[in-house]
Amino acid sequence: MRRWFLPALVLLFVRLESASCLTIDAALAQVVNNNPQVAEARTALEQAAGERLVFRSIALPNVSIGGAAGVQGGKRAGQDPVQPFAFVQGNLRQPLFQAAIPASLRRGDLEVLIAAQQLNVALVAQLHQARLAFYTALYNRALEELGRSQRQRLDENMRSEQARYEAGTVDRGTLASATLQARELDPQIDTAHRAYGAALLQLAAATGRDLAPDAALPSPEGRLDFAPIGFSLKTDTAAALERRADLRLARLLVRSGREDQRIAAAGHYPRLDLTVFGRYIPSTTLREASSGSAQRSDDIVSSEISPGASYTWRVIDDGAVGGAVLRARSLREINEIKLQQLEQSVGRELAMLQNRFRAINARHESLIKSVDVAEKNLAVVEKSWREGLASQLEFRTAETSLLATRRGLLDAAYEQNLARAEWDRATGRYFQFGDGRGQAGK
Repeated sequence: MRRWFLPALVLLFVRLESASCLTIDAALAQVVNNNPQVAEARTALEQAAGERLVFRSIALPNVSIGGAAGVQGGKRAGQDPVQPFAFVQGNLRQPLFQAAIPASLRRGDLEVLIAAQQLNVALVAQLHQARLAFYTALYNRALEELGRSQRQRLDENMRSEQARYEAGTVDRGTLASATLQARELDPQIDTAHRAYGAALLQLAAATGRDLAPDAALPSPEGRLDFAPIGFSLKTDTAAALERRADLRLARLLVRSGREDQRIAAAGHYPRLDLTVFGRYIPSTTLREASSGSAQRSDDIVSSEISPGASYTWRVIDDGAVGGAVLRARSLREINEIKLQQLEQSVGRELAMLQNRFRAINARHESLIKSVDVAEKNLAVVEKSWREGLASQLEFRTAETSLLATRRGLLDAAYEQNLARAEWDRATGRYFQFGDGRGQAGK
């Protein structure tokens, strides 16, 4: 059995490594299922169902039941000195007319809708945060790999200069220059490595993973690609105004403010309730002590039921109702102003993002042409340098130019992916998000 132990261990290690790999779709799915903020908003949605029942209770009947039991003592002709007794009584109050009932019923339904949109807002925010962290991790990992590959080339040049120096064909200054050039990339590589680790922590937190010191962090799969994308500003602006979760939430808050104002103003209107009082007493000889009746038979306590109606109307307001109305109206007006600001900012934000896409596309086209020129220039300079026709400074300048151009292409791809994420957030596309190429433009 021992010969199977090592292959099984290797297979287990491979499975654990593959389990830590994470695609963008899997990351977003884990955000939906495991993110703490999303789970909290989901719990608040369940709580809103109870709040709706509280708002609806104003239209439901109110029933109270109470009871008592004991003994009655004392001497009376023809009766036992100690008599047990018990009775149950209840009250029922059913509102027949109250101005706050329709608004309260609508307000209860709005409470659930508000909680649902708050869940959507939290979900969009966490999905967006996870997506940015995912792209940032890919960018810094690619940046680190680019720096390491470039440093490997420079290390080869440094070893070549070391051999030439030992052979006496170059001086010590040339070797020092090559060594310095190779070591220049170390701080950039370390910075990219630290930024990659920080992005992994953000991604793990967004996906609800364990952040213990010995916990395994996710490893994002894929790479950052550049794909020219076009958007219709007018169409997407209209769609964003209709489907963005934060705008829907703001509209619901305005509607709930109107209902709160109606509920507060209902105190100025009359109220009519149906009331029913009932009392049940088991068969007993219990008598009232001071009924005032001349006949002893009238002193017997008996069961009864008495329906009726109650009518109330506030004639003079002491400020409680008026103040509540003013407070509710001011909150509604504040929400209306915030809603207008949000709606007006949608077009400006999308226009800025469209200009950002155009600038990134123009920059990428320029860099594509520059990288070909930089690669050809480096090949020519390197050949001339090995033949002794070019200086170390020229070769170093060509290497630096190629590295800057390749990093520029990586920066353009990273900025475009971030801009796509911002566009999906600004247009409310996160519930339609897919990782396929061109999905954001559909």
